[in-house]
Formats: sequence, C-alpha cells, structure tokens
Amino acid sequence: MAEQNNQPAQEMTQQELSEQIKIRREKLAQLQAEGKDPFEITKCEVTHHSDEIKDNFDELEEKDVAIAGRLMSKRIMGKASFCNIQDRNGNIQSYVSRNDIGDEAYAASKKFDIGNLISIKGFVFKTKTGEVSVHAKEVTLLSKSLQVLPEKFHGLKDQELRYRQRYLDLIVNPEVRDTFIKRSRIITEIRKFLDGKGFLEVETPVLQTIPGGASARPFITHHNTLDIDMYCRIALELPLKRLIVGGFERVYEIGRVFRNEGISVRHNPEFTLMELYQAYTDYNGMMDITEEMFRTVAQNVLGTTKVVYGGHELDLGKPFARKTMVDAVKEFSGVDFDQVADTAEAKRIADEHHVEYEERHVKGDILNLFFEEFVEKNLIQPTFIIDYPVEISPLTKRKPDKPEFTERFELFIVGREYGNAYSELNDPIDQRHRFEYQEYLREAGDDEANMIDEDFLTALEYGMPPTGGLGVGIDRFVMLLTESVSIRDVILFPTMKPLDK
Repeated sequence: MAEQNNQPAQEMTQQELSEQIKIRREKLAQLQAEGKDPFEITKCEVTHHSDEIKDNFDELEEKDVAIAGRLMSKRIMGKASFCNIQDRNGNIQSYVSRNDIGDEAYAASKKFDIGNLISIKGFVFKTKTGEVSVHAKEVTLLSKSLQVLPEKFHGLKDQELRYRQRYLDLIVNPEVRDTFIKRSRIITEIRKFLDGKGFLEVETPVLQTIPGGASARPFITHHNTLDIDMYCRIALELPLKRLIVGGFERVYEIGRVFRNEGISVRHNPEFTLMELYQAYTDYNGMMDITEEMFRTVAQNVLGTTKVVYGGHELDLGKPFARKTMVDAVKEFSGVDFDQVADTAEAKRIADEHHVEYEERHVKGDILNLFFEEFVEKNLIQPTFIIDYPVEISPLTKRKPDKPEFTERFELFIVGREYGNAYSELNDPIDQRHRFEYQEYLREAGDDEANMIDEDFLTALEYGMPPTGGLGVGIDRFVMLLTESVSIRDVILFPTMKPLDK
C-alpha cells in the first residue's frame, strides 16, 4: 500500500513536501464534504495492544480484537492489502481485504496516508510467513495526518529537530520512546525504594522569596499582587530541612528546579532533582542509602547491576569506592593539600600547575579547583569523594577533628557527579556565619553565592536534630541507565532557543 510519494520527508524538496501536504488537505476536505470528517470521532474501542497480541497469540488466535494506532506503512496488492499499525507498545501488521470490509471501505482505506490514526477490528491469525497479524473486519479513520512523516527506516536524524519536535521523534524513533518509558520506571523505582524506607514524599514551593540550598544563579520573576520579585527554586533543600525541624524524620521530594546557567550535554536550565533528608543520621548513612538506591533501581529497571556507559563497563553491584578529596587530589596531581600551609602557598602551587583561580579564592577553593582539574575525569567506577572544604560547603557540618573540612560527599561515575550529600549543619550560629561569608562573596561578584535566609536561621534556632541529606540529579541518573550521551536525550522537552531568535 504505497504512499503517493515514497520519498522520506527530510529528502523531499520544499516544493514536493508542500505538494504532499496540499494533497493531504484536499483529502481531508473531500472527507468532510462527504460527511466523513474523522475529527468528529470522539472515541474508539481498544481491547488489546500490539505486544499483548504477539505475546499471547496461542490464547488469542482466531479471537476478535480491537486495536488503534498510527499507520506506519502499507502495501496494496489489488483486492487485499497489508498495513502496519504502531501503538504505544510497538507495532503489529494487519491484513485488509475488500471481501471482508466491503468495496467502499476498502477503497477509502487505499487512500489512507502514512501517519493517519486508524482503528482496526478483526481476528488474530498468523500469515504464511509466521507473522502474528490482525485480519481486519472493520477499518476506521480516526484522525487525519496533514504532515509528512520522516521515512521510518532512516528515522529522524536531525538532532535539533528531534528536540524541538519531540512528538515526531517519539513517532519515528522507537528507541527514544523506550528511553522515556525507562525514565518513568526509574522514578517509580526511586519512589518505591524510599517509601519502603519510611520516607514521606512532600511538595514544597517552586516560587521562593530567597533562592537557597545551592550555589547557582536563579531565574527571577515578579509577583504582581505582592509587588515583589520572586525566584524559581534552585534546590529543594531549605524547605525540606524546615520539615525536619517540624518533626518529619524522613522526607523527600522529586521535582523541577531552575538554574539560570549554560546549556550543554550535562546541563539544562530546568531539570529534575531528588532530595531526601533523614533525621538522626550523618553523611555515612547517606552514602549507604545512595549506594543501595542506585543498585536497587538498576536491578529492578534493567534486570542487572552491570551498566555500560561511554565504553566503560560499570558494576553498581560492587561496593562503591570512598576517597577524601585531599587523598584524591594527591593521587592524581601529586599535591598533598594537608601539607599546604595557607592560601598564599596554595596559590603559588596553583600557579606552578597552571590552575587558574580568582583573587577571592582561598586554600579550600583552590583544593576544589585542583580536584576539578586533575581528578574528576579519572573517576570512572562509582566513587564517593568525601570531606569537602568548608568554603564550598555552606550548609554542611564541619568535621570535629578537622574543622576546615566538612562531612560532605559527592558521588562520581564516569567522570560525572551523580549525587551530593552531607551531614546537615544544624548549628544556627555557625550557619549565620556561613551565610554572612556567602553574602561577602556575592558582594565580591559571585552571583551564585547563597543569600541569607532569616526564616531558615530561625527554624534552626528552634532545634534541628542531627540529619543527613542527599540530592541526586534524576536526569543524569537516567542518562547513566539508558546510556544516553546528552541530558537533552532524557528530557522530553529540553530548553531550546526560539527559531525566530
């Protein structure tokens, strides 16, 4: 059942494409003139999907079914035709005969365009070649496609177009649909895991008067009634910690956060973050729950803890390595920051190693710059980097035996950060001093530094128990488990610059 023009849409000239679209509109006008407007149909019966029919052929053979989906191909052979229908779970072949559906209906079906939505009622059988199919008794046009689909065997290759028109990407690239189905399952498994641990899922405000919980540049909006500027949240942290103060011992949230920063294969201005907080534990407890969660979700979604990403074979079933930031920097750069006396010496060593820094940076900042320059790219297997400098950890408890460092870790896999966690700072006096230092950094030009949140400080003054907190970027986790190269490949509608700009 061949289309009038078999050229794929991306290979047609603009004139040919325009002619095809014109023909489709003329077909619609003719249907409407005949009182057969497909857009007037409000519903149809669907008893089975493609995979159900194929998986249960022995049970369904010769039995009637009703399917619906998009017409992806057709082959006309005189008085009979074969067509392929794509539904949410896959595709299935249908055999359509003039003798079964009648002359008028068969003539109409021959005019169907690739991309139309149709329904078929008939019985299940196997063709001579052994393909499970539906022998049509009734064929109905449900919706007219007025655009020409890209040719299915070559798919939609234009990355820019794929992201802008995700609906088209989902139609012609089945593996894309599989990725997003897997994304949904990953989030479901995270919820099941945390719910099973006694965590309570909550929702906190997206619009905030003070953006806190991370070092990031926020999006600013304006509330007309209150006549105040507000910020789209950059993290989930501070409201969730207020709930710990209020007596919820285990809480989590999965939601969108917004950071007014660059766009790359790793970054999208809005992304999905999961944060959890557990009273009466520390960052060691968070390491345990992180490792168990990654392992459990991978096993339940993929059926294995072994993952291949970027050419590297990873096993999330093995214990994750744990290294201090100082030890990791020493291993990969040869510099032992435990032996660096002060900021002046740190800057001198940075100059020797061609590590760029800013005038405001102190020893802890420069240690982190060394980590980013020499260490991150080498952390292939799952590794917890622990004990971060206090200068870059404004919401984290200090290590009692080493107060210039904090009880914080980040999880790295294939050179990327997948989680950030710490023993939460619950000393309101120390927290105020940290906020004041962040305010100093803002005045020095760091527009990603934290603002002082007086209400959060008040909450801490009422008393927050020792608490462990964890944040995991859901999009990066999905990238890992689906072997996706870009964050845009796992976000249904990534941020794009308008074409007219």
